[in-house]
Amino acid sequence: MAQQRRDPEQRPSPEALLEAARREESRAGRLKIFVGAAPGVGKTYEMLQSAHAKRKAGVDVVVGVVETHGRAETEALLHGLEVLPRKRIEYKDQVIEEMDLDALIARRPGIALVDELAHTNAPGSRHPKRYLDVEELLSRGIDVYTAVNIQHIESLNDVVAQITHVRVRETVPDSVFDRADAIELIDLTPDDLIQRLKEGKVYVPKQAERALEHYFSPGNLTALRELALRRTAERVDEQLLTHMQANAIAGPWAAGERILVCISEDPRAAGLVRYTRRLADRLHAPWTALSIETRRSLQLTDEQRDRLADTLRLAETLGGEALTIPGVGRRIADDIIGFAQANNVTQIIIGKSMRSWWFEMRRGSVVHDLVRRAGNISINVIAGEELAAEPVPKKTVRTAERQEPFDPVPYAISLLLVAVALGVDLLIHPWLGIENIDLAFLTAVVAAAVRYGLLPSVLASVAASLCYNFFFMPPVYTFTIADPTNVAAFFFFMLIAIVVSNVAARVRTQAVSAIGRVRTTESLYAFSRKLAGTATLDDVLWATAYQTALMLKVRVVLLLPEDGVITVKAGYPPEDQLDQADLAAANWAWGNDRPAGRGADTLPGAKRLFLPMRTGRGPIGVIGIDDDKTGPLLTPDQRRLLDALMDQGALAIERVQLVEDMDRVKRTVESDRLRQALLTSISHDLKTPLASVLGAASTMRDLASGLSEPEKRDLLATVIDESERLNRFIANLLDMTKLESGAIVPNTAPHDIGEIVGSGLRRAGKILAGHKVSLELAADLPMLELDAVLFEQVLFNLLDNAAKYAPADTTISIRGFRERDWVSLQILDEGEGIPPTELEMIFDKFYRAQKGDHVRPGTGLGLAISRGFVEAMHGTILAANRTDRSGAVLTIRLPIPSASKALDTAA
Repeated sequence: MAQQRRDPEQRPSPEALLEAARREESRAGRLKIFVGAAPGVGKTYEMLQSAHAKRKAGVDVVVGVVETHGRAETEALLHGLEVLPRKRIEYKDQVIEEMDLDALIARRPGIALVDELAHTNAPGSRHPKRYLDVEELLSRGIDVYTAVNIQHIESLNDVVAQITHVRVRETVPDSVFDRADAIELIDLTPDDLIQRLKEGKVYVPKQAERALEHYFSPGNLTALRELALRRTAERVDEQLLTHMQANAIAGPWAAGERILVCISEDPRAAGLVRYTRRLADRLHAPWTALSIETRRSLQLTDEQRDRLADTLRLAETLGGEALTIPGVGRRIADDIIGFAQANNVTQIIIGKSMRSWWFEMRRGSVVHDLVRRAGNISINVIAGEELAAEPVPKKTVRTAERQEPFDPVPYAISLLLVAVALGVDLLIHPWLGIENIDLAFLTAVVAAAVRYGLLPSVLASVAASLCYNFFFMPPVYTFTIADPTNVAAFFFFMLIAIVVSNVAARVRTQAVSAIGRVRTTESLYAFSRKLAGTATLDDVLWATAYQTALMLKVRVVLLLPEDGVITVKAGYPPEDQLDQADLAAANWAWGNDRPAGRGADTLPGAKRLFLPMRTGRGPIGVIGIDDDKTGPLLTPDQRRLLDALMDQGALAIERVQLVEDMDRVKRTVESDRLRQALLTSISHDLKTPLASVLGAASTMRDLASGLSEPEKRDLLATVIDESERLNRFIANLLDMTKLESGAIVPNTAPHDIGEIVGSGLRRAGKILAGHKVSLELAADLPMLELDAVLFEQVLFNLLDNAAKYAPADTTISIRGFRERDWVSLQILDEGEGIPPTELEMIFDKFYRAQKGDHVRPGTGLGLAISRGFVEAMHGTILAANRTDRSGAVLTIRLPIPSASKALDTAA
């Protein structure tokens, strides 16, 4: 095996080592996840095969839970593995089998197989989700093999819904996926998976047909496959990078392309960023724009600082990562190579130098240094001609010059420090001699440099040199130097003092600059967290206005377009109106996507300065600022800070607007779906009784003389029956409209449930004529707070539903009994039952379960209305299948009033 290449000066990453140490100390189990793009690709099959291999290797393997879904080849792999019995949990009159977590922990195998990671456990389980069971197993030192489909990863939920038009309700947090020690992707081409579906190896035939028509289309499967490949590749790439950092391995390991572009204040840097974006798109690779901050960075002009900041912003806008790091190496190339090796960069992009050969002779060439030291990293040097187009536009807003008034205090204190050093030297001179007194002067010089900067420290250096000459170099008390050797001593003392003061002052300047950046970064980070936690547009606007006013000490207004007109939406302090000059400047800034107003090239007479707020999609609003001073509003540093605040605010505004747009689209789609369902229902279910009424009435009109009395009575009964049926359909539509508008308020009063049941049975007499009815009501049922009219309608709808789906001459049973503080009323039929996947869907509007070869008549509103009425009376209604025989059972549970409970207690 080839030895891993290490840089002797490279140190392991503290974060990577800390993470490895945490895992070692926690003694947690190892997690392996088998990932697939869709059901049926073979995740469980591969997991069981791996388990058999581990078992043959002597590892103790136990099956906690494995879902075979009736697939014969998967079930065959369970033979030979120890399978723990499942725990039975009763819920809603059903017995649900779940993984026995306690038994698995007590058994403590080497590897536990836990299928369906995204599964939701039955109520009453220790954890609501199965991934929480897995986390507990891992915390107890048990290794876990599990499986999950890519659509269950939380961060991809919205993407999957957009692709497949199916919202996955069961999800797994990304932290669980990222915590995995091993990821194995089980890949299958869409054609192979569709073939498996057709062969019945994934679902039963009817389910397979529906799946092929909707979810399992070739386009959906291709998109899901790409998601699975990309998400798995990202996780593997993170593991590779962590391993390299923890082991101090110098990169790159070219398992995937990573691009780094080096930028500076050079005007061509913007073209370099755009070139990198195009290259990254071709290679499908992530990319980073890197700026190295050196001593020279402190000497840049404001125009150069603006250009560098705008280039970094451009990189972020184009989808890259923008970073600025301090230079710690002797050469800039060392810092670039160190960053590239630590982050597994495979290509470095840099512009061709335009400096003279004399400059490169004196200060070196970054390009040449990179080429010499790059090792396995590719260096792309781009000529200036390729980068000339589309530079970052210059600022069109005048900024205030930095004004630092002269303060004599630092200079006076520097001289005082030299005087103190002189006093100390005069005291120690008789004992230590002239050889050591210069240390006190140097101490004073360094103290002045660290505290007050370069100029006061230079003054301290000159004063210390003069004092050294006057008081200690013979002849003393004169500035004359008699001994030539003392001339050299004085010269070197003065030189050292100035150099030390310069170095100390530079360190101070860098420290002050770093502290300022840290404070600004902390404020921006806090602002971004605040924006991330806001859900409404008003909150985002207020937070943006407040943070901008707080950090820049200005007044702020935010304007957004409304019906094509830019309008004030927020301000700090609150501001609702703008004068005509400000309004004209705001409209010009919005229409032209350029600054306007105070300090700008356009409409400078306005009181405020207006700047467009942009995102990658274009302008999104306008921000206006002003203060009580005259002249330009902001310094260059403040302007760059304002740009950062505007970028964060604009992104937050865009995020909220996108969420609102998505909600609006969802409502539109839902409205269209309901409208289509309603039209479909009306076109068939309302047309049928109308046709019967029309046919019977026409027969009676045209053939009345030839019809016997029994025939006339039959036709008249048909007219009445179908009219009543039509009336029920229309009543259901009206009831659903009232429910959705909130117009139904139950008029509750104490009622005997037996009386309402009797009234409902009489009303449903014609519907139940072809069935037997069994009534079993307990004798001790208390009075309930009900709206008799609404509850009778609920009972009628449930009996109507049972009559539709139960064969003729079967029994429809009504049972009523008490359960603690509730009364339950059940309607049971002897039909085929409800498909398990549709137990909750049957309460949806316009939904009708398909049983047999056709859909029963009806609008699909009866059960939805029943649930609405029951919940309005503080009850619940549930659907299940009978356990004693085939058939469905619908259960209504209603709370017992407090007064009835008190009477029972007294009795």
